[in-house]
Amino acid sequence: MDAAPRTGTEQHKARMEEMRRAQRVRERRNRWLAMAAGTVVVAALVTGGVVLLNSGSSDAAPAAASDGKGGEKGGGEGRFVTRADGVRTWKGTLDRNHTTAPVTYPMEPPVGGDHNPVWQNCNGHVYSEPVKNEAAVHALEHGAVWVTYNSKASKADVAALAAKVRKTPYTLMSPVEDQKDPLMLSAWAHQRSVTGANDPHVDKFLSEFVQGPQTPEPGATCTGGLDR
Repeated sequence: MDAAPRTGTEQHKARMEEMRRAQRVRERRNRWLAMAAGTVVVAALVTGGVVLLNSGSSDAAPAAASDGKGGEKGGGEGRFVTRADGVRTWKGTLDRNHTTAPVTYPMEPPVGGDHNPVWQNCNGHVYSEPVKNEAAVHALEHGAVWVTYNSKASKADVAALAAKVRKTPYTLMSPVEDQKDPLMLSAWAHQRSVTGANDPHVDKFLSEFVQGPQTPEPGATCTGGLDR
């Protein structure tokens, strides 16, 4: 007898479980790569120290170090175009440079642009305090969906969305007081507002954009970054 076809809910659960398995494999691989890279870095530092000792003086002026102060325009130029389903898609350039300086984004919450070298942990992480935009944007680059809310959102909706995020790999949640709507969902180059935790567009957005085709770095880890 043929097996009954899977329902949409069963397919979603299967996809989430597969993503969790893939995440565990990536974490083991990344730990091994980190140890190997550490060995190479130590060897390079030792070699570099010997070269510097033997190189003598140089006429070249040293490069100026950034003090991390001030802001950089790293969001790129463009505008949102709203799809028929209400998802706003950024049409234009979204830069992807790493910077430790604050970045001025053309939208809030940002959906891409220059960002911190270290990502915000996004493996179902829920933050009760605001996170740095620059770190959250790096998480979006890894294929995460960022759920945000402000003080106008109901406590019930915030709690329900937090429970959903905790069960969904490649998601994170945090407050963003300056956003225009109480509840918003963001992915790289995409964003939408929702009316509440039970809004059907929540699951549709997660299904489309968690590790979706918009992801600049698919498969990149969502752990091992910033946790607050």
